[in-house]
Amino acid sequence: MASLAQPPSTMSAITVPLVRPRSFRLSKSLSLPHRWTFNHMHIRLPTVCCTNVSPWESGPVTYAPSEDIASGFLKGTSNIFENMNSEKTTEQVLTNTEELTDASSQPTMRLQYLRWPMWILGPSILLATGMVPTLWLPISSIFLGPNIASLLSLTGLDCIFNLGVFLFLLMADACARPKNPTQNCSSKAPFTYQFWNMVATITGFVIPLMMLLGSQKGVLQPQLPPIAFAVLLGPYLLLLSVQMLTEMLTWHWQSPVWLVTPVVYEAYRVLQLMRGLKLGAELSAPAWMLHTIRGLVCWWVLVLSMQLMRVAWYAGFTARARQEEVVDGK
Repeated sequence: MASLAQPPSTMSAITVPLVRPRSFRLSKSLSLPHRWTFNHMHIRLPTVCCTNVSPWESGPVTYAPSEDIASGFLKGTSNIFENMNSEKTTEQVLTNTEELTDASSQPTMRLQYLRWPMWILGPSILLATGMVPTLWLPISSIFLGPNIASLLSLTGLDCIFNLGVFLFLLMADACARPKNPTQNCSSKAPFTYQFWNMVATITGFVIPLMMLLGSQKGVLQPQLPPIAFAVLLGPYLLLLSVQMLTEMLTWHWQSPVWLVTPVVYEAYRVLQLMRGLKLGAELSAPAWMLHTIRGLVCWWVLVLSMQLMRVAWYAGFTARARQEEVVDGK
């Protein structure tokens, strides 16, 4: 409904001065006042109410939002700018995600190409530093008798092998890592594995020391000089200590190579003890010493077999864990 209303207006007194032209002389005979004065006039305008719309006026516009529009308007957010720019923001996020994925996949492919030669390079380094000198190097070139020179020569061979082991373990750790560098790859060794592995290592460390102590006390006859004992079993004890330290570091860092480390060292230890048997014949070592070395060879072959069984068990455990993940994913 359209309504028009105007408040009443008030007019004040208006004074109009009289104009006397000089050419008009009849004004002398007329007794006219000098000015005309009109009294105050009050004009009250009535209020006009109109219910009908005039032809030139458009009709009222009404807006009745539907339920679907009302429920969907700014439904997802309380910020109008977020609602207006949501589609553009989503497209920008998807574009940025694809660009980051492509950028991160390029270094991953490069690292994957670098990993392929490690499968041959790592074992080749281990073979060249450990097996070749022990199997093909003549004993006469490294053994000059029961003296310090022979001890240092044998220790040097074991140190070369130890450097090869370090390089091999680093390459194996790099190959065992996932393709995506952001993924976590922490492999923790079980406590029972750590316990029994330390028991086997300490046992192989204590037995030669007990034999040496028995020889020095006169329990074992004939006695073996300390320098001859150092030449026969000194490098063995030194490398065994390095193995214990390396295993504890792999457990602490949770490296995937914790299962491979004892296998590498124990395989070389068997060859090391076999070399000790040859040196024992050159030194004319007593029978009890040769029997001790043979016993150590048997002990480490047994431990190595148990380690290989552990590798087979771990492979089966990993396969079962993957199957459970697939079942849970379905």
